Amino acid sequence: MAEEGHKVTLHVYDLSNGLARQLSTSFLGKPIEAIWHTGVVVYGTEYYFGGGIQSSPAGSTPYGRPLRVLDLGVTHVPRDVFEGYLRDIAPRYTADTYRLLTHNCNNFSHEVAQFLVGDGAGVPDYILNLPAEVMSSPMGPLIMPMIQNLEATLRANAAPQAAQFVPTPDKVKVPAPPPEKEKATTTTTTKRDETAAAGKAASGEQEPPPAPAAGIADPLGGARGKVQEEVMREFAAIMASGTLRASEAAALAMRRVMERHGNAAATMQQG
Repeated sequence: MAEEGHKVTLHVYDLSNGLARQLSTSFLGKPIEAIWHTGVVVYGTEYYFGGGIQSSPAGSTPYGRPLRVLDLGVTHVPRDVFEGYLRDIAPRYTADTYRLLTHNCNNFSHEVAQFLVGDGAGVPDYILNLPAEVMSSPMGPLIMPMIQNLEATLRANAAPQAAQFVPTPDKVKVPAPPPEKEKATTTTTTKRDETAAAGKAASGEQEPPPAPAAGIADPLGGARGKVQEEVMREFAAIMASGTLRASEAAALAMRRVMERHGNAAATMQQG
């Protein structure tokens, strides 16, 4: 007897909560509808890629209410076969392999949707092509080193993640994090290191941005380093409060800097 069909949908979220639409033209020089995050919903569960392959009961992820729900079709793949497939691809979808521009939640959703429904299904191009669209903007050369710095900071801070996806009956095999050394003496050292890092960020001490190729003028000049400093300074201050995860702090820091630059651009245009 054929496996009963299961509806497959794509939950689409805007991580900027509307700020991308409001500020992108002044900040990037071109309109961007949203900062997209997606998750695939099937068998009553939403599967998505964050600090690894994760799952939550449909409608209860940390991202709140989806902005859109897209119908991807029906799958006849049994749940145990699907979860075995997730175990197979889990080593490719970990906190260390996450790349905001090239290997993100939307790439995961696209691959999973095609496995479930076929090559004709998947994440819409307007979502998959967003990173290329952002990088082709006038501010693209500035955003890339900023993103690289944020990704490195997130990995270094070992941000706590949502519970990892646990299929039935086995667990997803993902690379284990490095073992903690000398845990009894680490707490004091970590606090001291965090304080020093926050101090460096506040004073603007950080790795300089990549220099332009010889003979080619950098059109962004000092703006590149200035915005990076602002984002990292905001990030350090938010992390020092101890109220948010590193991923949430990074998003909030970026939002605050975008708001400042957006307001400044609007003031200049009015003047």
